[in-house]
Amino acid sequence: MTQPPGQQPPQGGFGAPYDPASAPETPSSPPPAGFGPGPVPPGAVPPPDQPRATGPYGPGAYGPPPPQPGPYGAAPAQPGPYAPGPYAYSPQPVHGHPAPQQPQPQPQLQPQPQPKPGGGGFFRGRRGAVVGGVLAVALLAGAGVWIATSGDGGGAGPVAKPTDGPGTASPSAGDGGAGGGKNGDTGDGGHDLRAEAAELNAGRKPGEAKVLWLQEGGVDLPRNGYDVQGPWIVGNTIVKAMYQTVSGYSVTDGGRKWSLDLPTRLCAAPSQTTADGKIVLGVESGSGDNAVCDSLQMVDLTTGEAGWHKKYKRQSTWDSFSHVAMSINGDTVTVGRTSRTDAFRVSDGAPLFGELPGNCQPFGFTSGPVAIAATSCQTAADDHKEQQVQRIDPATGKVQWTYKVKKGWQVSQFYSVSPLVVSLKQEDKWAIVVLNENGTFRSHLVGGTDDYVTKCDDEFVVRGQNLDNCLGVAADDQAVYLATKPVGKDLTNKVVAFDLNSGKAKWEAAAPAGQTLMPMKVEGGRLLMYLSATKNKGGGIASLPPTGGTPRMELRHPAAAYTVEEGFSSARVVYLNRRSFLVHTTISGINDEEEMSMKSMVAFGN
Repeated sequence: MTQPPGQQPPQGGFGAPYDPASAPETPSSPPPAGFGPGPVPPGAVPPPDQPRATGPYGPGAYGPPPPQPGPYGAAPAQPGPYAPGPYAYSPQPVHGHPAPQQPQPQPQLQPQPQPKPGGGGFFRGRRGAVVGGVLAVALLAGAGVWIATSGDGGGAGPVAKPTDGPGTASPSAGDGGAGGGKNGDTGDGGHDLRAEAAELNAGRKPGEAKVLWLQEGGVDLPRNGYDVQGPWIVGNTIVKAMYQTVSGYSVTDGGRKWSLDLPTRLCAAPSQTTADGKIVLGVESGSGDNAVCDSLQMVDLTTGEAGWHKKYKRQSTWDSFSHVAMSINGDTVTVGRTSRTDAFRVSDGAPLFGELPGNCQPFGFTSGPVAIAATSCQTAADDHKEQQVQRIDPATGKVQWTYKVKKGWQVSQFYSVSPLVVSLKQEDKWAIVVLNENGTFRSHLVGGTDDYVTKCDDEFVVRGQNLDNCLGVAADDQAVYLATKPVGKDLTNKVVAFDLNSGKAKWEAAAPAGQTLMPMKVEGGRLLMYLSATKNKGGGIASLPPTGGTPRMELRHPAAAYTVEEGFSSARVVYLNRRSFLVHTTISGINDEEEMSMKSMVAFGN
């Protein structure tokens, strides 16, 4: 799919001219008078009097976003300004020193009734054009980027009692069937999804997987729809979050296991959970035009129970307009903005660090066992054009090493953490840099004449634009694997492997005619890729050995379901335990009925 103006990596190759930058160092300069506003760095929205930037983060990349959906796409994971909310203000860390915490009473909420269709009627626009029906595949943990917990162990059952937090968890009416509504016969949108899945499976050919279940949006949303956060897989539960609801479904039959209603809208979320299935969501305080993404809600995804809730301080107007990028590293959740990052303990919400010493502050971290940060530095010109990649201890905020990015280049995405692969942008230039574990320069990829495509959430979502959620790229200890742009009448592409040490291409593998391959992760010594569906051909999960060759199908989706699969043109794809899950990044529709009935998830397996 093509990327919106101002967000797409420059086409026509990458890798030159980007000279190796400095060796790693540990900053020791004292903090300046303040980390004030300057021209817009990545992931930020300028104040009203700030002109929009041009170049790789040009028109359309900043500014108050249109009313859009939630979790992986609404203006908040990078939201705009939000208003104060109903919760008492809690002491916040200053310059990295935790302030004492006082227990705060939480409001008791009653279960909220399901919203009824009404309002809207305008087109709920979807961001990002689609080329050849390629799905936006979120990278998985194996590639240093995406979910999930392995294993298929049992998660906790439905929670029927109100929680102590600001939300209420409630059980589904039934846990069976394709879509898991009442008695498992209907989905969240009220349609008979079990019958639809059975009809699709009736035309299944030998060797093809089944449609395990389907799910619908099922929620009445604002005019432009809303983004979807997740999915996260915890045990045998797959969880998505959208608007004001977090829901857990059975991975085997799609039955809804629990649903948690929140009093305000979601505006950001990490791409991963803690090892025991907990997550901290960014939620708004206030409502409407006065809403501010300045609150956090912990949720146990194994049970659907809400935990602690607290606000963090937006330090200035500049900070208030900044998008939010969230990550989880061990028991730490970070909330990154243009001029600083605040970190809290996931288990109890205690503050860990805030503004760090010096004039360089992180604006986003990667989730996972290693916390890698992108930092922006205030210079004399106040232009934030000096950026760095840092490894930071997520419990203390201590910088362990620093790689200085060549001046004028901006940190765009982290394609992998191990090995560390970083996407950099500069106006019409695009570079992909590989770093060693100690932060020293290793290589930069040489793309040649091919056009390459990576799909990151900032294409599809307004909120929750994290730095670790791209598709079309994966890495292991031997190579970085990238997808080329689909070409020709049938829009077919190929996957190219680049040597980590030299940055040069090692081999390439072509997708089947009329289909595209998008690298997802490396698992069991093989590169896993999502193969798109096309007319009369199902998609699926394919693999390649480290030496390349002809792709082998690991899970072939049924051709009878190709129209359903093509409908997930901006979805994330998760592959776990020989099941694949396609989850839309945004739910929207021309009217309320279409919005409620839009397919939100589909699962394939045997």
